[in-house]
Amino acid sequence: MQKDKNNIPLQEWITFDCFLKGGIVKLKNEDYIKIIKVIPINYNLKSDLEKEAILNSYKTFLKTCNFDIQILIQSTKEDLSNHISKLKEKLNQEQNFNLIKISENYIEYIKKLNHEKNSSSKKFYVIIKSEKNNLEEVKINELNENYFKIKECLSRCGNDVLEIYEKEELKNIIFSFFNTRKSLLN
Repeated sequence: MQKDKNNIPLQEWITFDCFLKGGIVKLKNEDYIKIIKVIPINYNLKSDLEKEAILNSYKTFLKTCNFDIQILIQSTKEDLSNHISKLKEKLNQEQNFNLIKISENYIEYIKKLNHEKNSSSKKFYVIIKSEKNNLEEVKINELNENYFKIKECLSRCGNDVLEIYEKEELKNIIFSFFNTRKSLLN
């Protein structure tokens, strides 16, 4: 009897076994991964010379990664309704006609921009995976060494690179990753 894809329990979709110290996740297949958060620069605001240096640093990053990585970008739609309602509250208290008109135009601009471009925020992660057939301690050391390689290279590009230590944050990232995959399969 074949299981219906829509009725498979979440535990079967999520492949992690446990969370170890240092933000390392042990998977059910005995692999180990480390999820790294990257806070990117705004490349478009850089000069041509800075852009060239950033691209060269990024090339170095790609050449340095002689191990398995996955780049994960999570987009979430921004809900601007709270921001708009706060603006409207302040607008109701305003006496200056010119400020009222400017505020009304600004609110309409935000609504239009959000509708046309579907405003979203993005979070960036690099997931590194340990090599197979090593002892747990070796895998953990390898992941940490690879983290420092990635941090050094991406920091040269101007990015902030952070380890994720909180179990809840790791769970949320993994859940959202698999939840997206599950919704793509339906």
